[in-house]
Amino acid sequence: MNQITMLGTGNATVSQIYNTCFVLQTSSTLMLVDAGGGNGILAQLKKVNVQISDIHHLFVTHAHTDHVLGVIWVIRMVAQCKGYEGLLHVYGNDKVMKVIKTIIDMILAKKQLAKVAERVVFHQLEDGDCFEVGDMKMECFDIQSTKEKQFGFRAELPAVSEDNAASDNASEDNHAKPLVLACLGDEPYNEQNRRYIEGADWMMCEAFCLYADRDTFKPYEKCHSTALDAGKLAEELGVKNLILYHTEEKTLATRKENYTREAAENFKGRIFVPDDLEVIEL
Repeated sequence: MNQITMLGTGNATVSQIYNTCFVLQTSSTLMLVDAGGGNGILAQLKKVNVQISDIHHLFVTHAHTDHVLGVIWVIRMVAQCKGYEGLLHVYGNDKVMKVIKTIIDMILAKKQLAKVAERVVFHQLEDGDCFEVGDMKMECFDIQSTKEKQFGFRAELPAVSEDNAASDNASEDNHAKPLVLACLGDEPYNEQNRRYIEGADWMMCEAFCLYADRDTFKPYEKCHSTALDAGKLAEELGVKNLILYHTEEKTLATRKENYTREAAENFKGRIFVPDDLEVIEL
């Protein structure tokens, strides 16, 4: 089992949906990626039946409010969770680490901070770092943002070959290729990062709005992309499946249909425009 549960799909200023964050999960590992802009993360986790005690890995792409403030709540709940077993590993760049540590030092009670020291391990990442999260092989990369230092990632997830699926006696030496997921962060692609993304099985790409609505939402002024841009990029990089997220909220009734149609003008693979709480089987 490899799947993504989209806890939130919206950009920074949404109120009808939650800010972009998701759970990436295999049969044995669960990783939370970002946590939105507040304690709404707790409600979203509850709705998908993920307990605080289930969360031991948290990747934070960058320190913008709509991605990092929910992290403070997750850390607080880990600190005060009775019977929490093991450690919470938090991964992010130097700016992310500074922001999180500064906020928790300023606002958490002494008893909570003592528990944080016992239970939370902060992993400061550098561009190109490789690390393992359970059975996921991770490689992070600087997206080269001009607004805020931000890391995307390439994740290799376990895959089961057809032969292995058909036979319980199949040898582990008879591997299928790992499933590759590339998460580009919430700003446009930079050609410097092609090697992390090209040929991926799945690509997660922000699509602030439709290209047809660019004059209304002004994505380029905000350093964002459109569904049309994402489809062109996916086709150029030869990925198989495209997930669009970090969108506006004013067209929710038609978002799935229209974003899919616009991205498909250039991309021939499968396109997913998830709603909040939707599960995507990888």
